[in-house]
Amino acid sequence: MGKPTGFKEFTRELPSKLPVEERKKNYNEFVSLLPEQKLNQQAARCMNCGVPFCHSGCPLGNIIPEFNDAVYKKEWKEAYEILISTNNFPEFTGRICPAPCESACVLGINQPAVTIEEIEKHIIEIAFEKGFVTARKPKVRSGKKVAIIGSGPAGLATAAQLNYAGHEVTVFERDPKPGGLLRFGIPDFKLEKSVVERRINLLEQEGIHFICNANVGVNVRVSDIMRDYHAVVLAGGSTLPRDLNIPGRNLKGVHFAMEFLKQQNKRVSQLHNEQEDILATKKNVVVIGGGDTGSDCVGTSNRHNAKSVTQFELLPKPPATRADYMPWPTYPMLLKTTTSHEEGADRIWAVATKAFIGDEKGNLKALQIVDLEWSTSADGRPSKFIEKAGSEREIPCELALLAMGFLHPDPTGIIDELGVELDERGNVKATEQQFQTNIAKVFTAGDMRRGQSLVVWAISEGRECARKVDIFLTGSSLLESKDCNLLVQNIL
Repeated sequence: MGKPTGFKEFTRELPSKLPVEERKKNYNEFVSLLPEQKLNQQAARCMNCGVPFCHSGCPLGNIIPEFNDAVYKKEWKEAYEILISTNNFPEFTGRICPAPCESACVLGINQPAVTIEEIEKHIIEIAFEKGFVTARKPKVRSGKKVAIIGSGPAGLATAAQLNYAGHEVTVFERDPKPGGLLRFGIPDFKLEKSVVERRINLLEQEGIHFICNANVGVNVRVSDIMRDYHAVVLAGGSTLPRDLNIPGRNLKGVHFAMEFLKQQNKRVSQLHNEQEDILATKKNVVVIGGGDTGSDCVGTSNRHNAKSVTQFELLPKPPATRADYMPWPTYPMLLKTTTSHEEGADRIWAVATKAFIGDEKGNLKALQIVDLEWSTSADGRPSKFIEKAGSEREIPCELALLAMGFLHPDPTGIIDELGVELDERGNVKATEQQFQTNIAKVFTAGDMRRGQSLVVWAISEGRECARKVDIFLTGSSLLESKDCNLLVQNIL
């Protein structure tokens, strides 16, 4: 590798961020890029591991030591080519991935892990700056037409790969612009929409057609899709949110997190909001749910100038370091302090909401909550809880945001009309090996198949699904996958 002693000479460093008060004034990204020397040092920390566990830690199977080596040598084009051989959209994963690859980094056993995610982001941004990123148009068209339903990360990855294979790809999106979760779910301060637009424009140059405001099964006939296309890929995501059916749920001021986030993303993009505005301004905000979506609600509420922001989590406070039940190289469930938490929020663990309390006009004014006492299993995992006697109380709250995850895709519309089978969790049934539903020409990928998951997993699913669709259409495929990576094959 580039510098055998790099991990001894340099420690982990991350780019600087704008001060909290400055970044709260707008919705722009606020993390800077590393100077070239610092980037070189971070890449130098990657060891020449006998077994690079980062490969298996990454859902995409990114070839991480090799692109780190190229970065250390300042071979930017080589680094870019290695990265895109496994990842269609490193500008997305380099910003919003929780980096399971870093959890599997061998250096991370007794030192801070290599800054893999940051290096990935720097590679793609340098590649755009230097003009390495250009439209990859297929030289020959197959004559086959594929419809992709949904333009989130899974749909975009599937579309990109199938277009590279020479098929004519059309992506149907029910929202006014493509991008799905990337555009309407993730706040601009984490992923500016110019980054999404840049990639969409590139995909259009490559020959992919996007049809927006097209809700298949509602204003686009399923029968037309099935008649006009040789294959169909369902990539609509897991869209039904988990609800909290307790007294007062119908009060004004109780909303799903994604309603809140989608509205704000539309405001930033100057798109029309059809629903009444949901604003946190001068309100006591409680975010129910301790995950990334909840954190996004915290950051957005702070930018709305909320009176107070509190985030609830049903589970107990996670440990700061690995416990026995989360050994290396598995992804550990550790205490995570996001940039949104840095901006201000009270975090309460092991708490349950018993009721929403309203005023005489039907507006939310308070929450009835109770503390929980958790017991653990033999391996130390939280296993069950009871309500803590005497801890029941009320706290002021004028806006409650439900960020408790998603159940499964909406079974109405295209799913119901097609008659595709669902699994026991309500997801579209298809194996990870084939991605094919019970209807021969209909495939599925991403959260619609595997359930709520990460953007990086959605991209991985889209790539793997594309290869299976290509084989279905032509009998064989040259598309890369984790089991058939051309770069790895060349190395071997």
